[in-house]
Amino acid sequence: MAARSKARKRAVDVLYEADLRSSDPLAVLRDRIAEGHPPVAEHTVRLVEGVVAHSARVDELIDTHARGWSLDRLPDVDRAILRMATFELLWADDVPDAVVIDEAVELARSLSTDDSPAFVNGVLGAILDAEVPA
Repeated sequence: MAARSKARKRAVDVLYEADLRSSDPLAVLRDRIAEGHPPVAEHTVRLVEGVVAHSARVDELIDTHARGWSLDRLPDVDRAILRMATFELLWADDVPDAVVIDEAVELARSLSTDDSPAFVNGVLGAILDAEVPA
């Protein structure tokens, strides 16, 4: 698994844990960094900090484009994947959009339900279409 793929997985883990525990994602991230085993990649830090910094807009976009689902009704892991990927799509200009979506779909395939990869792909595609000028 490539370094950025591992970093994305770790960011999803931190966001998921924070969500389940109703904790601050930055506090969970600090704990993981302090543990140091395995080391937390710079890209993981960037992703978690970015999701937190843009949390209101990220959640608004997911809520708007997850047709038929409110943010609260989404499976916890899908919510974490979508938050991470939405931040990366819109604010990480050094990562191609197709890579962000593919990686998010792969995370959904390995971590969530059978329906999640298509759902994550659809939501992220809708966000991309709505937010990124052609």
